[in-house]
Amino acid sequence: MTLAIIESCVNCWACEPLCPNGAIVAAEPFFAIEAAKCTECLGDRPAPQCAEICPVEGAIVNELDEPLNPPGSLTGIPPERWAAVRREIAAR
Repeated sequence: MTLAIIESCVNCWACEPLCPNGAIVAAEPFFAIEAAKCTECLGDRPAPQCAEICPVEGAIVNELDEPLNPPGSLTGIPPERWAAVRREIAAR
């Protein structure tokens, strides 16, 4: 049971001070979660605090590489709609 921060992390520092176990560390090129310290906040909080505060969709994944904040979860924009808008903008 461990979470991971992936390359879409923008190093905003929002998650690091929130981790109750000190499992999040500054690393290059983006933050990392120390597996030995990560409890996914079980017993401390109702949800992992790093994922609750992360402003980047998909930057924190579970052990199955599933994003805790999947695309569209923070913006409310369905991924298909966002892709269509990006294609429209690129075509201009």
